[in-house]
Amino acid sequence: MSPAGASSGIARALSIAGSDSGGGAGIQADLKTFSAFGVYGMSVITALTAQNSVGVQAVQASTPEFVRAQFQSVVDDFGVDALKTGMLGDIAMVEAVSSMIAEAGLGRLVVDPVMIAKSGAALLDQDAVGALRTRLLPLALVVTPNLPEAEALVGGSIRSAEDMAAAARRIHQLGPRWVLLKGGHAEGDEVVDLLFDGERFDSLRSERIQTPHTHGTGCTFAAAITAALARGHTVREAFALAKHYVSEAIRSNPGLGAGHGPLNHLLPGFRGSS
Repeated sequence: MSPAGASSGIARALSIAGSDSGGGAGIQADLKTFSAFGVYGMSVITALTAQNSVGVQAVQASTPEFVRAQFQSVVDDFGVDALKTGMLGDIAMVEAVSSMIAEAGLGRLVVDPVMIAKSGAALLDQDAVGALRTRLLPLALVVTPNLPEAEALVGGSIRSAEDMAAAARRIHQLGPRWVLLKGGHAEGDEVVDLLFDGERFDSLRSERIQTPHTHGTGCTFAAAITAALARGHTVREAFALAKHYVSEAIRSNPGLGAGHGPLNHLLPGFRGSS
């Protein structure tokens, strides 16, 4: 969608997600990641959280009506080249956001199916998982579950590379054009992420960095993919750029917080070409 903002030549990305007051995940992580990729970031805030590296202390949800107002404000005026969803919270929000995106005809959608915070706090009601499967995933260009989220989507355990491939196939059948299954929760010295387009599997490996400072990894990965798509990269190119960005952001983390601290989002050199 390309209203007046398109004439400036800058790529535009939108995040529909919750606010993380600690700045490591959610809207804050997304906007910082967009900036690292040279992309103009916009936000639709689905919930406010009182949150830090130790846990989520409180949540105040937005109403679907206010989320729609935010969405229309930015989409109608600035336009959107790519967008992502993060924390949606409950079934009413999943349904409302799905309807907004479908009505606006926005195709470069990255769905991060946020269900559980790094601290273990639930961020999506159990009864909303079905709506995520049937309403939002069919709209997605890319869906980016980690292993626990993939298990919730397929209703089974994932313990091996074969299980990951089978889960990717089953999630693809739910409607997204690409499935990116993140392997960070698996065991081993390497982290293996799997990309599937319905026919071909691509995998990228990285060294497992031993650190507690991994808060916001999933949000950041999805935001990096969104930013790269906004700049005109293919999904495979976006996958590679995002994988490298997240690995370096973990490796150079600032060491903040007493628990699962944030990444270093302030990395230069990921702008690529439009």
